[in-house]
Amino acid sequence: MKIDPLLSSDMFVGIDGIAHLCTGGEGPWFRSQEQVYRQFAQWKSEGHDGRDEIYKVGDACREKVGELWGVPGNRVAFMQAAAEGMGWLSRGLDWQAGDNVVTTNLEFPSVAYAWRNLEALGVEIRMVKHRDWRVHEEDLIDAIDERTRILAISHVSFYTGQAHNLEQLSEAAKQKGCLFAVDATHSAGVIRVPASLTDLTVSSAYKWLLTTHGTAPCYLSETAESQVAATCFGWHNLAVWPAQEGERHATVDEMPMPERMEPGNPSMQIIMHLDHSLKILLNLGVDRIENHAHDLAEYASEGLTKLGFKLMSPTEREARSGNTAFRIENAEQVVADLVKKDILLWGEFGRIRVSTHVHNGTGDLDRLFDALKEYA
Repeated sequence: MKIDPLLSSDMFVGIDGIAHLCTGGEGPWFRSQEQVYRQFAQWKSEGHDGRDEIYKVGDACREKVGELWGVPGNRVAFMQAAAEGMGWLSRGLDWQAGDNVVTTNLEFPSVAYAWRNLEALGVEIRMVKHRDWRVHEEDLIDAIDERTRILAISHVSFYTGQAHNLEQLSEAAKQKGCLFAVDATHSAGVIRVPASLTDLTVSSAYKWLLTTHGTAPCYLSETAESQVAATCFGWHNLAVWPAQEGERHATVDEMPMPERMEPGNPSMQIIMHLDHSLKILLNLGVDRIENHAHDLAEYASEGLTKLGFKLMSPTEREARSGNTAFRIENAEQVVADLVKKDILLWGEFGRIRVSTHVHNGTGDLDRLFDALKEYA
């Protein structure tokens, strides 16, 4: 079985001859982003008219995120980091003592601990435990009761690569009357993200979206917008101009989405880079990219299993992602050793994560399997 990359390595900076299998930690950079920076630099120096052009790209980028996630572009805001999405819910809901949040004990810290300030208010944080590295949707649903305000999970686990069943969890959240918040950092750009099933979906841009740090697209449902109060204000999310001109009034109206979640200017240069990456990914097609990732994940699992490693990732195709994780002692040392062989991975906490994206093929994985033989 041979699977070729969907995009040639020469489209990226510095990965020719390298098995870049660490997109789950830090994705590679398109060479063509250089032209995006040149365009930004030109517009940045053109005053008001130049800024208008930059913001037109920002609006186009919202639409591309909406296309990728299956939601209206005008419900997508740009936050500085994915952590801010969960934080926005944590600050804005009218919490009462006895309320609870349901999440998992394998969550990324920005999901698991976004609610830690609420414990002083008497809000319970319920961390559903994994079973042999698998978080079962039924366990999450069983933890929801009439006082649950938010079910918060990552679509794909950063640690194991498990892709949760968002359809099943969304239906349960609706039936039980809580908001459903999803961090799509490890799914956006590599597998389909049905954000319309959620009340909030947020994603970093520097991994599978193949951009960099500084912006995080965030979808907010109309239901969540009606329930969550904005807690940070600035010129961008308040109706100050032209209504107020130069003088401030005692009261001011709030702007609706998408400006509602953007109190000030978003990181427009990074949004321009994100727009460029999204154009490339959407041109390939979401289904094509997802099938490619699933095929490579299955190939990775088979090869790792033959070497005798214990997989942590699910083997069912619908629960797969671009990440395939396996248990190994001294993960950090193994990763450091393989860098010397031009194989880039991400590993810590007793596991290595193999990330396969559009620039990878089975040739990269065969190189990895050969290098891992001495550790098997």
